[in-house]
Amino acid sequence: MTGSLLEVIALNVRDAVAAEQGGADRLEVVADMGADGLTPAPETVAAIAAECPLPQMVMLRCDATFTAGPEVLDRLRLDVKALAQAGAAGFVFGFLDDAGTVDLAATEALIHAASPLPWTFHRAVDHAADVQASWRAVRLLPNLATVLTAGSPAGVRSGLPVLKSRADAGDGSIILAGGGLKPAYVPSLLDYGIRAFHVGSAVRENWSMPVDQRRVRQWRTLVDRD
Repeated sequence: MTGSLLEVIALNVRDAVAAEQGGADRLEVVADMGADGLTPAPETVAAIAAECPLPQMVMLRCDATFTAGPEVLDRLRLDVKALAQAGAAGFVFGFLDDAGTVDLAATEALIHAASPLPWTFHRAVDHAADVQASWRAVRLLPNLATVLTAGSPAGVRSGLPVLKSRADAGDGSIILAGGGLKPAYVPSLLDYGIRAFHVGSAVRENWSMPVDQRRVRQWRTLVDRD
């Protein structure tokens, strides 16, 4: 890959193929965007792998919260095995405890289950009680590929100052900017040194509609302007 990384949310094979044809580099594969993205079925991952060569970063999340108790972790460990066998190239997860700090025990349990595959810490980082502390906890964890972040629970527009500060602190190479990402914000993010971008609703009419190849191509052109 040259230029910036463009990751597109895919719910099914149709989305994945459209993302590839539009020039995406990677997929985030999820189910149920009504709950902000949950673990998809292994059959979905296998079907995508059969039709699309793009790497699949697969969501590991049982509900719309950012917490995971022992029963949830046991279930997700089983999911990791089945999804890896189905063709997952990596995973997307990350947990907070009841105090809003990074739940390292839960997160490290899934890192171990997924090893040696890479993983993305998802937007739980934006919802932490202390965002700087959450970054310190996450950034040195093993096999971390990217941190999906808007810089704010409210989205990229509100989070631009935080994203700039994280890039200035040396984390630009692991930032995957996403969450309310709009074309107008991309020039600033590129100026900060951020080179990875994540889009979902921006490349479709709405969540009941499939990925639009033309919209993906527009994003491809936009993020490669540097």
